[in-house]
Amino acid sequence: MAANGAPPDTDEFWIFGYGSLIWKPPPHYDQRVPGWVKGYVRRFWQASQDHRGTPEEPGRVVTLIERSFWASLVDAHDSAPEKVWGTAYRIQADKVAEVKEYLDIREINGYTIHYTPFHPADGSPPIRTLVYIGTPDNDQFTGPQEPQALAEHIYVSEGPSGLNRDYLLGLEKALDELSPESGDAHVTDLSDRVREIERKRREGELQVEGFEHPVSHDFKKVSSVDEQEETEKS
Repeated sequence: MAANGAPPDTDEFWIFGYGSLIWKPPPHYDQRVPGWVKGYVRRFWQASQDHRGTPEEPGRVVTLIERSFWASLVDAHDSAPEKVWGTAYRIQADKVAEVKEYLDIREINGYTIHYTPFHPADGSPPIRTLVYIGTPDNDQFTGPQEPQALAEHIYVSEGPSGLNRDYLLGLEKALDELSPESGDAHVTDLSDRVREIERKRREGELQVEGFEHPVSHDFKKVSSVDEQEETEKS
């Protein structure tokens, strides 16, 4: 497991969650703090082969992209909030080693360890947090995708952890519950598209089989324990 950035100079161990960790927290935490990080953009650009998809038909989960790198790409969602909202968890001191091992085992499929300042929503001083990120040089990073095709792909994908669309809609709900300003337009737009697909399917206007797995699984590298859980540590 690669580590990037300096580790925190404190005995406290904090982890930042920007995806499923918002509503599916790690074990043994004693504080949960809403807030944000800066300098990143959240996107559904990480393939999930083992939880929201399969090796043959991977689903999609979120990762963080450095804003400077994202700005060099052509993204149909061409704006992103300055703040990436999520939650920080402080792990009980006597459980840090156990949780680190749990997260490192759970963290596969392209994510690596980074450290970033986290800004609590209540205005408290920033906290140095660990965060798992699927960087553009990992094999599961997909890069920009056309939003409708991505929404259709998420709609039909499923893995051991359940439906990919449940992950998307769960993330939208979790973000909306953090703060009046914590929504993410990328997540909301994909969720709206998925809801429209479901409406059309339910009303007989759409045959889902017609666009089954429309997104290519030929991943491109963009240059310049016991429970089934999402592999991303966000």
